[in-house]
Amino acid sequence: MELGLERVHAVLEQMDLRRPGFCAVTVAGTNGKGSTVAMLEACLRAAGYKVGAYTSPHLVRYNERVRLDGRAATDAELCDAFARVEAARGATPLTYFEFGTLAAFDLFRAVGTEVAALEVGLGGRLDAVNGIDADAAIVTSIGIDHTSWLGPDRESIGREKAGVFRAGRPAICGDPAPPASIAATAAAVGADLLLLDRDFFIERGADGWTWRHGSRVRAGLPYPALRGDYQLRNAACAVTALELLSGRFPLSQAHIRAGLLNAAIAGRFQVLPGAPVRVLDVAHNPDAVRALAATLRQQPAGGKTLAVFGMLKDKDIAASARAMEGVVDRWYVATLHTPRGATADEIAAALARAGVTAPVLAHADVIGAYDAACRDADARDRVVVFGSFHTVGDILSRLGRGTAHGG
Repeated sequence: MELGLERVHAVLEQMDLRRPGFCAVTVAGTNGKGSTVAMLEACLRAAGYKVGAYTSPHLVRYNERVRLDGRAATDAELCDAFARVEAARGATPLTYFEFGTLAAFDLFRAVGTEVAALEVGLGGRLDAVNGIDADAAIVTSIGIDHTSWLGPDRESIGREKAGVFRAGRPAICGDPAPPASIAATAAAVGADLLLLDRDFFIERGADGWTWRHGSRVRAGLPYPALRGDYQLRNAACAVTALELLSGRFPLSQAHIRAGLLNAAIAGRFQVLPGAPVRVLDVAHNPDAVRALAATLRQQPAGGKTLAVFGMLKDKDIAASARAMEGVVDRWYVATLHTPRGATADEIAAALARAGVTAPVLAHADVIGAYDAACRDADARDRVVVFGSFHTVGDILSRLGRGTAHGG
């Protein structure tokens, strides 16, 4: 990993992609980026626009990262785009993520994309996705993660994420308590900042919700198909961006409704069919795990909750475990077989430091932990798999459900 835009800008110039010809909505944030991209994509596709979506990381196959009108890019399309990037870069070195981001931009242009929803990989200011100027930018949330790259606190992390803002263009923040650096960066850049609960608002109702921004109102909207109360904030950010781009890409109420109801993304409180109930969630930092725990509390199980838990060793494992206090009845911790993966013993030690009193069973890999949990669960119990994209990806691969855009 090597953050910075000099290499990306040099190759974008060679490819004549600095101004790529499609409208770009950039989505940054600690959590909620992929879900917000999915809702933007679904609403725009419901209206018949030609839409591209770029997300990361993938769960099973690299192709998941680049969606062209709702389908994953094919191997041939990706290889052709990689070849064009390789030919253009000359002696300019590129990281794995930079290469893939440039290939996605190239593919969007090649297929005539009208609007692209782009998920930032890390931070914002120096991320390769920020190599082009967004027509609208969203920061979904600011939490503590990737501190070695982004800084030790929410102020510094917010400053990095707000680096996607552009002068005179919408800059939307859905964090309910944003750090001051968000507004300060927007003011310094000259972006048009819109904050949740200051500039745009959510009004909850029994049968739906209302979005408001000044005199603009969208009433009677359905709650998102993506589960969790936090998804309503992501939906409000998406609706705000779409409303502010409506002069170019008008959407009817029916298009917004269809998008919110049809948006789907694997690994975001994904419930598998059958008994016991099995929930897959890529929550991989304390804020995301707290949101997962809140959703689990809102939807209590008839029996016990069994957690299949694997995490990267550079994450705050103990704080993530504490976020599940009172929710998990038994832990099945697993070694992640990736260079950054924590071992089951390391995870068990972190749970002990966190004061976890529920039983902890260590397993050599995620599949073994999952199989054990499913064997131990009765029909009233539920199995919750979380902690990393790798953890959820292993299960989806085992089940043959390797798409980031499926339910």
